[in-house]
Amino acid sequence: MKSVLAIRHVAFEDLGSFEAVFQHHGFDVTYVDACVDDLSAVDAAAPDLLVVLGGPIGVYEEDTYPFIRREVALLQVRLERQLPTLGICLGAQLIARAMGARVYPGPAKEIGWKPLQLTEAGRHSAVAHLDGASTSMLHWHGDTFDLPEGATLLASTDLCAHQIFSVGAHVLAFQCHPEVLGDTLERWLVGHACELAANHIDVPELRADGLLFSRQLAQQGALCLTQWLVQTGLVK
Repeated sequence: MKSVLAIRHVAFEDLGSFEAVFQHHGFDVTYVDACVDDLSAVDAAAPDLLVVLGGPIGVYEEDTYPFIRREVALLQVRLERQLPTLGICLGAQLIARAMGARVYPGPAKEIGWKPLQLTEAGRHSAVAHLDGASTSMLHWHGDTFDLPEGATLLASTDLCAHQIFSVGAHVLAFQCHPEVLGDTLERWLVGHACELAANHIDVPELRADGLLFSRQLAQQGALCLTQWLVQTGLVK
């Protein structure tokens, strides 16, 4: 059986709608909690696919959260061996850092639903399924990163130039959240309550947008992920 290892930072930011896609294609899904599990015991090369999920910390906070260094080291092994690797939000930032790119606070918090603007390369990739004409997208981040050397930019927004990038056929990194499930979005609203309040985000509006857009995003996200899995050779 093919394997997916997902590195998780907070319990409610899981694989979301992507988990059903993996199960449909016969993957065995395992989670590792970066904050409490021993990352030094993880064989970076063992899983067929490594997914690094989101979380409310910065890649540059490794002195405060030392496990970040181990995550970057795990990713460097995957990248050096060109093994299939997927990053979401913090996961994308960690991939960028592992590739030597700078990660830093962005010009403003980007929290809420808005469509992506695809590059020409994005329109000819699996990310084409996430074009703004097909679906809106959930954004929930304050940090951004320089595009890593050797990476291909696939999508942007007005506030964040580097929303999605790929490296060859083996790496796909989302600053945004194509995996979010509308059925569990309330966990995000509670779990990030302090951040939402501090940034004067209208929670009822964010909830309503989730109900409006999440079902279509799940459908388009599944198409995107499936096409990428085919391109990596993990799915036929």
